[in-house]
Amino acid sequence: MSTALRHQVINIYKELLYLGRSYPLGYTYFRTRLHKAFTNNSSLTKEEDILRAIARAEFVKKEIEALYYLKKYRAMSQRYGHG
Repeated sequence: MSTALRHQVINIYKELLYLGRSYPLGYTYFRTRLHKAFTNNSSLTKEEDILRAIARAEFVKKEIEALYYLKKYRAMSQRYGHG
């Protein structure tokens, strides 16, 4: 694996760990699942496979962010009502 890909993988892992701090089921649950997902893909050697896995991780990151925004919106909506 090239160093550029390695840095991308490490960065997405760190970003996902940061997002996992406020995961609804808890940080330890999120961290263990994330670690397991990354170790399952640690055997990838082809550059295209690694890029595909990075793209999937970016998608998961966006989904988690959407989950947090939805949770925040629902809390604000419940506090202040609609309109």
